[in-house]
Amino acid sequence: MQTTEFDEAKYIHDFEDVVAYLNVVLEENDLGELMDAIGTVARSEGMTKISERTGLNRESLYRSLREGGNPTFATVQKVLAACGLRFVIVSDRIGGESWNTR
Repeated sequence: MQTTEFDEAKYIHDFEDVVAYLNVVLEENDLGELMDAIGTVARSEGMTKISERTGLNRESLYRSLREGGNPTFATVQKVLAACGLRFVIVSDRIGGESWNTR
């Protein structure tokens, strides 16, 4: 029996899927998994399109955005922007807790 490799990119169909997928990965606190997930999102959009939108080489994007890859933060930001996404920082502190009391 022949098997094929599972590719998450084939199951991402809209922004709701992308946001849910990346948020689940972010909860794991694993940078390698996050880079791999961003690569999956980029592949679902089309790596050639991402390359054209970012001005970055397609092959280097594949290498950078996989588990074990080491992209710069600027590369990650460009790829996310090319996918119509961005990082947002939110506080997990409750109420008006002061900045320096943690």
